[in-house]
Amino acid sequence: MSEVLSYGMVGGGLDGFIGAAHRRAVNLDGEARLTAGVFSGNQEKSKAAAEAFHIDPKRCYESYQEMAKAEAQREDGIDFVVIVTPNYLHYEMCRAFLEAGIHVACDKPVTISFEQADKLQKLAEEKQLLLMVTYTYMGHVTIKHIQKKIRKGELGEIRMVMAEYPQGWLAFEDDFGGKQGAWRCDPKKTGRVNCLGDLGTHVENLAAMTTGLKIKRVLAKMDVIVPGRVLDDNDSILVEYDNGASGIYWTSQAAIGSDNALKLRIYGSRGTILWDQEESEKITEIHADGSIVKLHRGYSSIDPEAGKYARLPAGHTEGWLEAMANLYQSFICCIRAKKEGSFSEDMIDFPDISHGKEGLAFVEACLKSNENGNVWVDLQEEK
Repeated sequence: MSEVLSYGMVGGGLDGFIGAAHRRAVNLDGEARLTAGVFSGNQEKSKAAAEAFHIDPKRCYESYQEMAKAEAQREDGIDFVVIVTPNYLHYEMCRAFLEAGIHVACDKPVTISFEQADKLQKLAEEKQLLLMVTYTYMGHVTIKHIQKKIRKGELGEIRMVMAEYPQGWLAFEDDFGGKQGAWRCDPKKTGRVNCLGDLGTHVENLAAMTTGLKIKRVLAKMDVIVPGRVLDDNDSILVEYDNGASGIYWTSQAAIGSDNALKLRIYGSRGTILWDQEESEKITEIHADGSIVKLHRGYSSIDPEAGKYARLPAGHTEGWLEAMANLYQSFICCIRAKKEGSFSEDMIDFPDISHGKEGLAFVEACLKSNENGNVWVDLQEEK
C-alpha cells in the first residue's frame, strides 16, 4: 500500500472558497493529509481553522517563513505545500518553501510578473523540486482527451483557436464581489491586472496545453467597464501562433448572465473540436465531411490515457472538483516517485512552473500592447 503523504497549506482559512476546494480535491483520493499550516494572517482565525482541520496546535505557525523552516527540519515534515493566497504573496511564499526543499502547489497566476516566475522555475530546477500551478481545467478527462487527439495529429494542422471565459459576478457598480472580489480588484494584491490574470491565464493555459501551440504575438484591448474599477474587467485579445494560426480570446467579469462560461473551439485542417466548461463531460467533434460526433466521458471512445482519470461511470457527472483532484493525483504520484528514485519528466501530467511562466509572459505582452495603443507585441521579445 502506498504511503499517505502529508501536506501543509498557506491561506485557505475557514471563510475562504479556494482553500476549501483544494482540501476537498486532495481528500478525494485519500493520498495525502493536511498536517500543518498558516491559514490566515490573523492568528486567532488561523488557530480556529487549524482546530477545525484537526491540526496539531504546534504545527499551526505564525508565518510561512517559520513553517517552511520548521517543517523542513521535522522527520515527519510535510511533503508539499499548497499556496492559496492573493497573487502578490505567491512569489515569496513559493520561494521560501522551495528553498527549504519542499514541493509546491500554487494557485494561478503563480506570480505577478514573468521575472518572478522565471526565478521560481530556475530555483525549482536547481532544487529538483516540483512546482504545480493549479490550472484546474487541465484536469478534466475530456480536456486530456482533446490534448491526446491533437498530439496524434487527428485534427490536422491547427488553423484557428477561439476561446472565451465570461463571468458576470463583478458587473455592478459599488459591488466588489465580497472578499473574493475585493482583493482581485486591488492593484496592491493582484498586480497590474484583474480579469486577465484571473481568467485570461486560464484561457492561455487551456489553449496552449491542448493545442501544443506557442504564442508568437498578441494584440490586446483591455477595458475597464464598471465605474469605480481601476483594473481591467473585460479583455479582447488577438493572437498569432508560431505555426501561423490565429486566435481570438475574450475574458470578462462584467458579462451579466454568465456564470463560469469557459469555452474552447479549435479548428484544424481535418476537423473541429468544441468544448464547454459548463458541460465538461462532453466533446463535440465536427469532421471534414460535415459529420458531427458527440463524445461523452466514461466511454471507450475516450483516449485511455485520459480515461484513466475518470472516477464515475458515464452519466454520473464529474466536474471541476474532480478535475482539480486529477491534477493532485498526478502531482502526488510524481512526489512519491521522487522519494523512491523512480521519477521521470514524462510522468508529469499537470501544469507546472513552465506553464505558469508562459501565462505571465502572455499577461505582460497584453499589458504592453494595451498601453501602447493596442499594437502587436512579440512574446519572444518580452522574455
